[in-house]
Amino acid sequence: MAWIDVGIAIAAWVVSVLLLLFVPVIYALPYMIYRIVKAGAPSPEALMADKMLIFFSVAGILPTHMLTFVLVWAIVSYAGRRPFWKNIDFGWPQNSSHAMTTTVSVVVAIVLFSLAFAITMFYGERKTDLDLLIESSIYTRVVTAFVAVVTAPLIEELVYRGLLYKAIERAAGVAIAIVVVSLLFAGVHVFQYRNNLAVIAVITLLSITLTVARAVSGKVLPAFIIHLVFNGIQSVLIVLGAFVDKDILK
Repeated sequence: MAWIDVGIAIAAWVVSVLLLLFVPVIYALPYMIYRIVKAGAPSPEALMADKMLIFFSVAGILPTHMLTFVLVWAIVSYAGRRPFWKNIDFGWPQNSSHAMTTTVSVVVAIVLFSLAFAITMFYGERKTDLDLLIESSIYTRVVTAFVAVVTAPLIEELVYRGLLYKAIERAAGVAIAIVVVSLLFAGVHVFQYRNNLAVIAVITLLSITLTVARAVSGKVLPAFIIHLVFNGIQSVLIVLGAFVDKDILK
């Protein structure tokens, strides 16, 4: 039964990745059709430089995350027949107060972000695909920051440190669960940051930290707080960066 749960969890993960690949494209499709009808078929270069197309593609991550949540909810709660948040272990650790858990999680996030910032400053000069997307327009910058804070930490933690980790831990133990989940989370981000090894190293470090936090606390919530604060700091810098890059405001 435990390995059946692992199979279901991995299948759900695969579906979540496929949703992330295809839903944003479908979401941006009406704009693409409008553009073709209005001005004819654009060249690949023109599509890559189209600021509104980039915006709609990034905004399409929001419905992607909503569909992913429904998928995870249906699996964990048996379509509403049992409590969702309890069965995915999204709660406060029993051996620590709420204040202590929050404080430790925030401190870990700040230390982790500081380390990540130092690594990318010294070794991560190359711009990633995400950097190019963010710099395309102020609208894309804002929606990227919104997704990074409002939906990404919750959905990613439910999939990786919730559904996947719990199933693998039960079947193969804590150590295997930490390794597999950390690699899966980092691996999904490799293509996005493929030209910058420093950023890939940072994502891997973040993934390991989040998964270890899940293992040590026995709950998803501490990992969620770390992820939320880490992304929150990054999102503030993303939005403030628009005022540094004056061209993006034009």
